[in-house]
Amino acid sequence: MAFPTAVNSQITDSVSEVNTKVLGDSPAMAMGNFFMATSQALSNAAHNATASQQQTNMTGQAATTTGVTTLYSIDTASDAVGTTNIYQ
Repeated sequence: MAFPTAVNSQITDSVSEVNTKVLGDSPAMAMGNFFMATSQALSNAAHNATASQQQTNMTGQAATTTGVTTLYSIDTASDAVGTTNIYQ
């Protein structure tokens, strides 16, 4: 007991032990919060990468469809006439 007080010594001992426990738990709590924030950031990055890849695949598919449609829409009769003129 450091010095006499009007408060029961058991109460002061209890308060000081609780305060010590809080100080002892603080580093573990801080690391837990840090790990949770880091894991959430990494999962968001993975989700964003997946969404970006899906959007890129959709854009590629649309470009391929447009290219094939363009190839199929070329007038084959005019091609045949041009090819005939070249080989004659």
